[in-house]
Amino acid sequence: MRKFFKELLSNAVTLMVIVIILMMIIPIPVSIIDFVILLYWSLSMMILIITMSIHDPLEFSIFPTLLLITTLFGMGINVSTTRNILANGGSSGQVIAAFGNFVMQGNIVVGIIIYIIIVLMNFLVINKGAERVAEVAARFSLDAMPGKQMAIDSDLSTGTIDEKEAARRRMNVQRESDFYGSMDGATKIVKGDAVMSLITTVINLVGGIIIGMVQGGGDLATVAQTYSIATVGDGLVGQIPSLLVSTATGMIVTRAVAEGSLNEDISREFLAQPRAFMISGLIIMLLVVVPGVPVATCLVVGGGVAAAGFYLMRQMRNQPAVGRAMTAAPAGKGGGAPPAGAQGAAAKEAAPEKQAAPVNEADYFKDVNNVYKLLTVEPVELDFGYSLIPLADESVGGRLISRIVIFRRQYAQDMGFIVPSVRLRDSSTLGTNEYCIKIKGEEVARGEILTNYFLALESDDVEHEIDGIDTIEPAYGIPSKWIRPENREKAELYGYTVIDPLSVMVSHLSEVIKMHAHELITRQEVVRLVDNLKEKAPELIQEVIGPVVTYSMLQHVLMRLLEEGVSIKDLETIIETMASAITDKGMNPRDIDSITEQVRIALKRTITRMFCEDGNMKVVTLDADLERVMVDSLTKGENGYYLALSPDILQSVVRQTQAEIKKFNGLDQQPVILVSQVMRVHFYHMIGQFYPNVRVLSFNEVANNVQIQSIGSLKLESQPT
Repeated sequence: MRKFFKELLSNAVTLMVIVIILMMIIPIPVSIIDFVILLYWSLSMMILIITMSIHDPLEFSIFPTLLLITTLFGMGINVSTTRNILANGGSSGQVIAAFGNFVMQGNIVVGIIIYIIIVLMNFLVINKGAERVAEVAARFSLDAMPGKQMAIDSDLSTGTIDEKEAARRRMNVQRESDFYGSMDGATKIVKGDAVMSLITTVINLVGGIIIGMVQGGGDLATVAQTYSIATVGDGLVGQIPSLLVSTATGMIVTRAVAEGSLNEDISREFLAQPRAFMISGLIIMLLVVVPGVPVATCLVVGGGVAAAGFYLMRQMRNQPAVGRAMTAAPAGKGGGAPPAGAQGAAAKEAAPEKQAAPVNEADYFKDVNNVYKLLTVEPVELDFGYSLIPLADESVGGRLISRIVIFRRQYAQDMGFIVPSVRLRDSSTLGTNEYCIKIKGEEVARGEILTNYFLALESDDVEHEIDGIDTIEPAYGIPSKWIRPENREKAELYGYTVIDPLSVMVSHLSEVIKMHAHELITRQEVVRLVDNLKEKAPELIQEVIGPVVTYSMLQHVLMRLLEEGVSIKDLETIIETMASAITDKGMNPRDIDSITEQVRIALKRTITRMFCEDGNMKVVTLDADLERVMVDSLTKGENGYYLALSPDILQSVVRQTQAEIKKFNGLDQQPVILVSQVMRVHFYHMIGQFYPNVRVLSFNEVANNVQIQSIGSLKLESQPT
């Protein structure tokens, strides 16, 4: 028996649909009709309340199907009540009779007019509007699917999300499209229900009068009175739940941008405008000057609305002070320990500081420990103008902090170095749209972005020029245009690469950090990296670090590798190679350049992977005559050998390099110059000061399975005699 009831409950919806269909065929007693009508009302009210309580339409994704079931339920009740009205002399239960008498109040014309108004309001206003909104939402949801899928793929490729989260988001995008598509069709069902209600009303009234007069033999007035009460009551009984369901339909399709339930959204957005309350209340009170207007009513209503606005304004003024004392200060909206005026508003990236109660500046610095805090130099700082604060403020949806965290994780995976925390602060000395990047307290880069625009990067494939504000992309120096958001799709069609303002700033910050990573790897960070490796190779660390390789030597080698964009993730190989170079090959521990060259050779697979594309490495080579002249010009100084080229040859090499690296434009590879091992470090020191993004490799640093393709050569130009 228990198993039978369990199976019955699991198939309750199927049984309900079957019963609803049978209601249209099998006559239902009048006593049961009242129960079914009240059940229909309860279901409709529950649907309306649910649509007002959910945060996201997808939380109620069964709504289109449920809408079909409730509409079918209402039609089944309508058929049953029509059958009873026509067969039982206008009697179809106490609920219908009660509503008919209550609305009509003995006046047939008034009752019918009220009923027609309700039906037309439901049909022309609510149903029609919900149908149009659902149609537009379905079309736009379908059009936006490719863009949303591309955004998910982009987040997955950059490491923002994992495979599981990407699958969940793709499923939500598909469900959203299916939901609005279903809603578009479901609104047609509601519309048809309203039309059918009008038809059954006419049938009940006309058919009832005919049956009453022909079969019952009653007079016209009595018959009309009887059947009009039943008709209006039946119509209202069906239209009230239909009105509830139609309202729920309109509510769920119009809340696409809602962030909370309906009550939460109204409390947050509608009640957050006290000035509107006060102005509206004053206008209502001013209506007393109009002759004939009820003065007392205007004053009560207007005064109440204005008083509510005044109360809300006081609450909003008091709330920020409490919030500052009780909550963590978001980026750009609160300081740390120093008092107001002692330091710009700031917040640690990914770790906002608690804001202390305001303190007098003189009293604050009486404590000598607080003065020492002024001596702290942050490794990386990002200052920005007032307009850019929302990009960092997570309380208003800013994603700057999360993007920096993603970059740190990705850089650690690629390069083996953990970028230190970035200090975020707003600055009154910058323009409202400007930002400034500092390394160890000194400015190294600056940029300007427009938060209400998109940046369109120009390329050689641009078909048509688009209107916008000309600028230069700050990270890579690409000519660009700031364009309005509505022109984004047009720019992409024209061949531009379009990126959002936050990505512009994060890309610039990440490139600056990569360029200065060798300055950020401190002795303390080297110790932490060694301690991390100690868990994997304790014998190596115990035997080598200290007796053979000091932390200072290791730091300098790591700095040189990072300076040239070489990953230090394989720290075990780096330390082993350094120890072997000193103990086995007898290299001078102070000759960091030579030791670094040995490490680079040991890391040749890593170096090849970083500067190789599909097994091919495109390079610029040195002419044999030029390389011979360079070798002959090597001069030994106090700090080792250096190139002592004549100014004419140096100028020629720099000029040729500028021309050759342009050949790498459009390639997914950094410019690479391939030289002999003996010349590599010297040539890099010479050319790196002019072109820091050019990578100089030796033949010994390229893996054997790579095909080298020379696309240019630096030659020894003839010098004037």
